[in-house]
Amino acid sequence: MLNINQFKIDILYLKRALQLAYLGKFTSMPNPCVGCVIVKNNKIIGEGTHIIFGGPHAEINALREAKNNIKNSTIYITLEPCTYFGNTPPCVKSIIYSGIKRVVISMKDPNPKISGKSFKILKNAGIKVSYIPIKFKTENNIGFSKRMLKNIPYIKLKFGISLDGRTALLSGKSKWITSIKSREDVQKLRMISSAIISTSNTILFDNPSLNVRFKHIDKMYKKLYPFKNFKQPILIIIDSKNRIKPKHKIIVKNREIFLIRLKKDNKIWPNNIHQIIFKKINLKNLMLYLGKIKLNNILIESGSKLAGSLFKLKLIDELILYISSKILGNKSLGMFNIPNLKKIVNKNEFFFKNIKKIGKDLKIILKYKKNI
Repeated sequence: MLNINQFKIDILYLKRALQLAYLGKFTSMPNPCVGCVIVKNNKIIGEGTHIIFGGPHAEINALREAKNNIKNSTIYITLEPCTYFGNTPPCVKSIIYSGIKRVVISMKDPNPKISGKSFKILKNAGIKVSYIPIKFKTENNIGFSKRMLKNIPYIKLKFGISLDGRTALLSGKSKWITSIKSREDVQKLRMISSAIISTSNTILFDNPSLNVRFKHIDKMYKKLYPFKNFKQPILIIIDSKNRIKPKHKIIVKNREIFLIRLKKDNKIWPNNIHQIIFKKINLKNLMLYLGKIKLNNILIESGSKLAGSLFKLKLIDELILYISSKILGNKSLGMFNIPNLKKIVNKNEFFFKNIKKIGKDLKIILKYKKNI
């Protein structure tokens, strides 16, 4: 059992490891964000982050920085070390061979292949193991965890709305309800998303790019992340009637695009465009497919019809609203295309997670109560 002073020291170093894990939030997908700190004689001798998928894990980067000064040290890791060969060798073996005497872990791996196994392996090797769960304050791994536990990604729905809850005029025009600061903030949402889902109707009407525009990213992020590590989120367009053509603006060569369809067409498409065929457009099956191909976080940017369908199926985990001070009136378009309720008891309820001011607007993040 840990004494109080040792516990406080452990928390201090775990918090530093969590700060390091944060550095992988834009680039480590589909892997989780992981940070690692190695301490010897009350001094940090090595730090590591899992920066990019396929690259060294956080533990390996920290071991390399510590070099040959590792024996009898303590290693602090935000996530249980891996135990099997994937794109890289198992980190648990590297820890054992290094001479580390104690391992402190703040989160068990939700991956069934690993969950809890490294604890046993490390203890059998004579290494002391402490499990001190502290909350990932940025929830960096929420999408990874959901995919591992439920086989589907974490799903966020984003809207820019007026003060009276409208997304566009009756004509469909919506440029611009919210401020430029809100639109710049959306770029960060896109950066942490594995994919963006929209519909052919939204694409054809609004002619959006739905990409990360790096010129809007804060200078802080540009210093931390070389652009070579960035990937545009996959764009997924639900296109059951094959309305999207190679000529459309959205068809670009620098990102993967999935066209979700009922049948293939015979047009010539670039190699980065994939026609994904379903017998029926079933949103639950689509999400299971996206989980199967290792997508952790999905951002929905669409109109009220898709939003309403996701809402009725209880697939939305998080609702993100950018609310302007404009009022558009009753005949403007709303957020959800869903049936009117006859009784308040039949309501669907979100709870407020965060509220803050963005430029002239409010940003509100809500979670769906039934998905908690």
